[in-house]
Amino acid sequence: MRKEDCFYLGKIVRKHSFKGEVVAKLDTDEPELYTNLESIFVAFGSQLVPFFIEKSLLQKGNQLRLKIEDVNSEAEADEILGGEIYLPLKFLPKLTGNKFYFHEIINFKMVDEKHGFIGVIEGINDRTAQPLFEINANGTDVFIPMIDDFIVKVDREQKTILVKTPEGLIDLYLNQ
Repeated sequence: MRKEDCFYLGKIVRKHSFKGEVVAKLDTDEPELYTNLESIFVAFGSQLVPFFIEKSLLQKGNQLRLKIEDVNSEAEADEILGGEIYLPLKFLPKLTGNKFYFHEIINFKMVDEKHGFIGVIEGINDRTAQPLFEINANGTDVFIPMIDDFIVKVDREQKTILVKTPEGLIDLYLNQ
């Protein structure tokens, strides 16, 4: 399994018992969707290694206590402690309307109500206070804040996002 075919679910943050149980902090708004997993992938460098789950229990909101097959001691739990957890993309709940996953909209066309076609979404910068659409507009980088009020429509069939940006934002990039 490749990371590109998976999504980040969370991280193994601590040991729970001397019998090898661990606690994973899930990075999701709906942790209850992941309480009956049969397996997970844990990242070791660039490799994803599958682990089978014997039992799991949701606790403290987004923390999932896991008993992983063949992890039966503190020393074995130490080996996966800090590991990032991934699941195949097919496990993501389907989103509708103007909600989307970041990976889903890469290569979508960005269209502004006033300016028309701006360019193609090449990435999402989520390392800023407000996530940004990263758009290639014929070789010029355009950054549009990912604000619900700006997003008019997400059209999955046409692979297009229609936005209504504030006056002057697009001109900052394209009229230099």
